[in-house]
Amino acid sequence: MKKLLALGLAATIAVAGVGALAGCTEGDGELTVGFIALHDDNSTYDKNFLDAIREACENKGIDADHLIIKTGIPETQECYNAAADLVDQGCDVIFADSFGHESFMLQAAREFPDVEFCHATGTTAHTENVPNFHNAFAHIYQGRYLAGVAAGMKLVEMYEAGDVLDADNFDTDGNIKIGYVGAYPYAEVVSGYTSFFLGARSVVEEETLISVSMEVTYTSSWYDLQAENDAARLLISRGAALISQHADSMGAPNACEDAGVPNVSYNGSTAASCPDTYIVSSRINWVPYFEYMIDCVANGETIDTDWKGTLETGSVVLTELGGAAAEGTAEKLAEVEAELRNGTLQVFDCSAFTVNGEHLTSYLADVDTDDAFTPDTEAIEDGVFYESRHRSAPYFDVRIDGITELTEANS
Repeated sequence: MKKLLALGLAATIAVAGVGALAGCTEGDGELTVGFIALHDDNSTYDKNFLDAIREACENKGIDADHLIIKTGIPETQECYNAAADLVDQGCDVIFADSFGHESFMLQAAREFPDVEFCHATGTTAHTENVPNFHNAFAHIYQGRYLAGVAAGMKLVEMYEAGDVLDADNFDTDGNIKIGYVGAYPYAEVVSGYTSFFLGARSVVEEETLISVSMEVTYTSSWYDLQAENDAARLLISRGAALISQHADSMGAPNACEDAGVPNVSYNGSTAASCPDTYIVSSRINWVPYFEYMIDCVANGETIDTDWKGTLETGSVVLTELGGAAAEGTAEKLAEVEAELRNGTLQVFDCSAFTVNGEHLTSYLADVDTDDAFTPDTEAIEDGVFYESRHRSAPYFDVRIDGITELTEANS
């Protein structure tokens, strides 16, 4: 019996594009999709998901009355309450978009076995064996690497201009300093900033006689406009010549625009607000997954327990280049993307980085997540750390040489 909820639930917003086709059906009735978002369209992270679910529903002919979106749902029991309410409203499949929603989505999946529950960026579906609970993510580390390549092209342009970089923009070893605003020291963030750094460094080292180093600072929040702005300003004050981020507000891009420092954003273009400093953004395109999810439910097919999107599925994309991008960036990105697609380039090739001066030959990753985050799976094969091969969600949490995480002691 579906659980009826009393007062206190977050407001429900029913939205969707109106498709020209008849709506997808499950059995004898039209399929209804539920969506749970941590924030709303003001968050670049949530907006990326929300735009995608609206587009996917429109593409599949699901009308406005059959897409029910709940925004502002925290990573608390309120997520379970929201999921249960969506079940009561007749949803056949429910998706939640934030890591901390997972345990509550899993709780709902166990209670409502006739409804499909999907979640990003989850880590437990492949071990929990709950048939109607599913995780999904994409190889965004490839997109981060490509964004890093675009950053590297800009750094080379600045270096070769001769009068753009100041002495403060170089570390004591003569490397160009860049900065990264991260939300939390989780594997997802570490994987992202490391792949970005490796992409930028590959270009700078190829085109000049120097390299790059990077400082990372954390805001302890996925979305905090002021904290992200302050973090970017701190990095700029410490000499960062370019900033990227894994945080969800406009705080860091706005700080870069104010300071005239080039910026690589995440989850969408900031060109309109930051015309002088925006280079590019990487993002996961969730439309392919949402269309797949809808088709599976409509056709009575099984959704993958742990779905992995790739460049090939159209799930890893870059935005159009901004006005601050260096000349030749588009051509360079096309060249590198081709190498990623055909496998001649591996982002986490262990020969391309060191840890405490040594190349990794073995690394146990935390793939089968437990409360202690115990390392359990060998991640390196033939000299490559294969991120997201054993699970869709990132598990690369290696701290490599050349990157410094700032703390109160060293900032």
